[in-house]
Amino acid sequence: MVTELVKSENGYQAAFRSVRELSPAAPWLELVRGSAMDRFEQLGFPSVRDEEWKYTNLATLAKESFEPVTSADQLDADVRRHAYPESEGAHLVVVNGFLNEELSVTTGLGDVVATDLFSAVDDARYNKIIRKYLARNAGYHNNGLTALNTAFIQSGVFIYIPKNVKLEKPLQITFIGGTANSATFPRVLVVAEEHSSATVIENFVSSGEERYFTNAIAEIVLKDGAHLEHYRLQRESKKAFHVSMTSAELGRGSRYDTTSINLGAQLSRHDISVVMDHEGAETSVDGLYMVDSDQHTDTHSVIDHKQPHCNSHQLYKGILDGNARAVFNGKIFVREGAQKTDAIQTNKNLLLSDRARVDTKPQLEIYADDVKCAHGAAVGQLDPEELFYLETRGISPDLGRSLLTYGFAEEVIAKIKLESIRAELDQIVLKQLHTSLEAK
Repeated sequence: MVTELVKSENGYQAAFRSVRELSPAAPWLELVRGSAMDRFEQLGFPSVRDEEWKYTNLATLAKESFEPVTSADQLDADVRRHAYPESEGAHLVVVNGFLNEELSVTTGLGDVVATDLFSAVDDARYNKIIRKYLARNAGYHNNGLTALNTAFIQSGVFIYIPKNVKLEKPLQITFIGGTANSATFPRVLVVAEEHSSATVIENFVSSGEERYFTNAIAEIVLKDGAHLEHYRLQRESKKAFHVSMTSAELGRGSRYDTTSINLGAQLSRHDISVVMDHEGAETSVDGLYMVDSDQHTDTHSVIDHKQPHCNSHQLYKGILDGNARAVFNGKIFVREGAQKTDAIQTNKNLLLSDRARVDTKPQLEIYADDVKCAHGAAVGQLDPEELFYLETRGISPDLGRSLLTYGFAEEVIAKIKLESIRAELDQIVLKQLHTSLEAK
């Protein structure tokens, strides 16, 4: 395994040299990329010896010879079918990690800036902002995968929401991957100035059912009083590997609401970090993962209460069938002096198969004494009494099973404010259950 791991890393090193030749960066960014690559060479891929990766083995990923995409690709596909109606005029398309401006539509953005991250570095209006926040929260010094993404920054998306600006339309970013044996590194940086508000949708899809590797990072900065609703849907090929990080820092009185839906990929991992270093910040971190066959999904979240009077609520639900496996590890830190913290964390899992397995570990680490904190986890199967009750009402066992499973998922789906996303997820859940509400 060690030999294969070294071989894989050497492949990334060779591709990195090509990146430096093809896409030279501003001096400061070149230093960041070089430092990140050096760190990846030291850390490599995480292993099960790392506590945070104890239940997710990346040995198979390390053995694959995925080739990093080092130039923008053309796409002969109708991307409109991936666009939600609410985001008309505000739809960015990222193909294999590169923003495709020809396929993107930005007429509905008003004063909001949404442009190529790499190009924005050379723009005097945004250079200082990007330099201040890029790779600040999604640090690469202790995470080999984050280091690898940072080393391969060649494009990406930069979103800037000016002070007091409210974006009326949701801004959608569709990430299209699927090139066989490729490795792509999507990167997003969102900076919302004081008292601004917006909705951002990240939609990860594939152009086929190929085997490939996606390594994605989104960094979010909310200034005082800013509000961001963030939806993230991952529906990659079920032969793919998908690892990602979402990192948010919240200003005074700001609010960050995020919902993550994980359905695709053979192996997926999503790390979520929310730092509340100013009083009055609030966050709602919700998610649903639904996997079957031999899929493996892993969610690790860290919500860090550093200052008083901050609230966090987290609800994650999982539905597993076949030989699927899920991992949930949620940590809530309440730092010394962070009084009047209100933090709730819940993880519930429904097993539809005797072979499915969940490893769940919600955690609280509290260093303040005037707080309201709670956490809990549950793993179970459908209640036979509830199924029997539905059968006595003339509902077939298969439909009864689907109705109860749908109801379990609906608690998360119903919280999504965009009707088209809710409707699509309803259809996906029902299709994955191999039935419909109209079935008899």
